[in-house]
Amino acid sequence: MAEEQMEDASTAAAASTPFQLQFDKPIPFQIKMAEWNPEKDLLAMVTDDSRFSLIASIGKGYGQSLQGSASHQFVGALMNGKMLRTTKSHDVAIVCLNWAEDDPLSRPEKDEFLSYEDRTTRFFPPAPVMPRIGGLSSGDTGLADENEEAIPEFSSASCQRFNILCSGGKDGCVCFSIFGIFPVGKINITKIPINVGSSGKSYQLQDASVSKVSLSRNLQKLVLLCFGKLVDIDNLSHSCESSGLHCLYLDTSIFFNRKNELHQVAQQASSIQDLVEVVRASVSLISKQWSNAMSLFHEKFSALPNLISAHGVESSSEDEFLSLLFGTRTSPALHQFLASSLGEAGLKRMAKAVDSAGRDIRGIITEHLQPAVEIISFRLAELRGLARWRSRFQIIGLDEKLIDGVTESIGMLVVQVERFSRVAATVVYLFQNFFAWVLKSVKILLNEPTDQVPAANSELVVIFLKFLLDKDPIKQLLEADERIECDMDTARHVEQLVVFGGFTDTQFLEKSLVKQFNELEVCLKEAFLMPFTTISSQIQCQGLLPLYPVTSSVTLSSSCMPTSISFYKDEDSSHEESSYSLTDYVCFKIPDGSLNKRNCIGVIKDSGNCCTALSMASLSGFLLHIPDEYECVDLSLYKDNQVVLLLSETSCSDSPAKSWMVMLQTENFSFMPLPGTFPANIYSLQKLVALDLQLGTDYGKVRSIPHTVSTPLAVSASRGVACVFSSRRHASVYILDEDEEEEGDEISDME
Repeated sequence: MAEEQMEDASTAAAASTPFQLQFDKPIPFQIKMAEWNPEKDLLAMVTDDSRFSLIASIGKGYGQSLQGSASHQFVGALMNGKMLRTTKSHDVAIVCLNWAEDDPLSRPEKDEFLSYEDRTTRFFPPAPVMPRIGGLSSGDTGLADENEEAIPEFSSASCQRFNILCSGGKDGCVCFSIFGIFPVGKINITKIPINVGSSGKSYQLQDASVSKVSLSRNLQKLVLLCFGKLVDIDNLSHSCESSGLHCLYLDTSIFFNRKNELHQVAQQASSIQDLVEVVRASVSLISKQWSNAMSLFHEKFSALPNLISAHGVESSSEDEFLSLLFGTRTSPALHQFLASSLGEAGLKRMAKAVDSAGRDIRGIITEHLQPAVEIISFRLAELRGLARWRSRFQIIGLDEKLIDGVTESIGMLVVQVERFSRVAATVVYLFQNFFAWVLKSVKILLNEPTDQVPAANSELVVIFLKFLLDKDPIKQLLEADERIECDMDTARHVEQLVVFGGFTDTQFLEKSLVKQFNELEVCLKEAFLMPFTTISSQIQCQGLLPLYPVTSSVTLSSSCMPTSISFYKDEDSSHEESSYSLTDYVCFKIPDGSLNKRNCIGVIKDSGNCCTALSMASLSGFLLHIPDEYECVDLSLYKDNQVVLLLSETSCSDSPAKSWMVMLQTENFSFMPLPGTFPANIYSLQKLVALDLQLGTDYGKVRSIPHTVSTPLAVSASRGVACVFSSRRHASVYILDEDEEEEGDEISDME
């Protein structure tokens, strides 16, 4: 019996205890997908209830989780327990993620890359973070409110190694993001022509849904698995028997050939986008603080016009205060307002609110807003210099004209921030002077001593009454649709400055701070969209291999079939070589009944050149039949040409079901050339004979798991660990490599 063989194998291996349990942690939700970050001890997870979660510090023997509400259409960039940014890269649900980190060995010796240093830290202190005042935040930054320390840490750590996050959606779209946060490309596999060299025909996928994506370590090749219908473009009435799972090979050599240029642009652009969020949060919080103070001010002073009307006097609040200032008279309405409606306590409370808002605004400007726009300006100037190097950067879409436009826009924003800072300081000072005068007037009316009241400037009181009592210059600068009045002399001087160069917009002083910021965002979006569009157009299809057919009755269940893709360095490639070739492996479970197989998994490898069209001669594989007593829950390719299987018992006995984690060496199985040529023999795997998995001899390593497991199986080759999820909502991390030097005792309480 296969079960007895498995038990005997597990008992024989008990002394060495393969796959030692590192920790077992309860989780409050069911996991839909999980992916290890290649650089950090981070496991990013997506749940069925539209949440991203993170298990951090895995290598230290304990778990720390982070949760945040997010749509499945969003990809979250997580680092050290902080949410850096959430980006909407897909219009539908995301079904798979893949991190690909640049391998230094893949860099060609003839690479003319000049070492690039981010010079920002030479001239600027650490980048500002999201502002927070008294527990308040801007209110519109979402999960990014958690990243106060993440931006500088990200700039100094994560950007040091070039990596790309690939995400696939149900609509057949695959998105690429450098560092997981800077979108650099998007393809729709339903719109990519698939040319078959042997037949000269062109095919296309319809109703495609991406199941798995994997980008090679040298960034030159993308292999993806997708469900869809393969149709002949020249003959749309072609038979629909080609509906099934297909393996698509894409040429992504643009990432390899221009990874240094992309690294430089993405490092600057990512930091710029982070700082743009700081500016947005700063402006939002300034607006909130000032709005709260002005609401209190207008609430108190709105009583005066009503009192004036009640006393039958035809005058304005400004006239009443001017009469009091110049000693002409004090009307009963103003006397009642100052002595009763407002009062000394109310005045002091209002003055304190405005003064506090002024201090907070000044702090936000000096510590967050102004440093952010200055660093953005410097980084855009760096990008401007790169854009002028057309031979290297034009090919990735860094357009000099667009960068020039955004550089001018940030220059105008720097001026707007300086103007806003001066206006805010002046307005707050005028309010303080006005409140001091009103307080003195109240005390005089109440026959109280005024020696403790600060002296007020009468001229500034007049200015306040003329320009601030019924107007709000700060609010004007914080409104997107406000037009700021500018005197003729200033406008003429600005026009004269144009001859010195640097800007062409002579009417920027008529714009508000928020309007200028909105224009900057539009310019940035346009400038950064060009690399996105350019890179997307250079990703081409190399070929397609149909794996197995599916019928309409099993399409939904097939979409959740276990699959895995990985790349291994060729054995004859030397580590000393600066470049090497990779062989891609695809492992998948075949639905029962498809290809006339049952309880089978397939493994295919492509040893062809990653920069040439797909050739059937380079493809080989084998099928493996799993004993009927077990069901393959999930699988994953691992380093050194290994396959990790997660098996579950199918027996209907009353005893609790067990599960098994098995590691197989693919070198123990014979890879057979795939017979036939596409499209004559569309499913070449059907000709292969399935090998029976002898659990007593071929298992390699095996471990019993005393409970029912569920998908997904998250394996990290760089960390040498696997995370297994159970139906009882537990996450268990196992050490796959026996030579891993880990401290801490094994947790044994697996209920």
